[in-house]
Amino acid sequence: MKFITKRIHALLDYPVALALIVLPFLLGLGESNPLALQLSMATGIAALVLTILTDHHLGILKVVPYRVHLMVDFLVAVVFILAPFIFSFEGMDAYYYWSNGIAVLIVVSLHKPEVVSV
Repeated sequence: MKFITKRIHALLDYPVALALIVLPFLLGLGESNPLALQLSMATGIAALVLTILTDHHLGILKVVPYRVHLMVDFLVAVVFILAPFIFSFEGMDAYYYWSNGIAVLIVVSLHKPEVVSV
């Protein structure tokens, strides 16, 4: 039951990138470790750049293949799930990373493969 298309994924990319930049401030991240705030902001900025560079209908420069974009999303999800253990994030800091990591894993796992026409 994979239903997230390239088009749907593209629509999610910009708001998610902006949320990763803004939400840490709204949620007061960084209490257990200042890196909790910084990592989210850096990831949000990188996600915004990646989205701008991705070859999908909302990409601006279209130089990064969509498949590479999906691989980066998967790696970010894994890093987010592991970050609380590696950096000793606690409380809201940990819950933020775990929930974001799981959400990204779900989106990537529900990605509908593209039909390639020859």
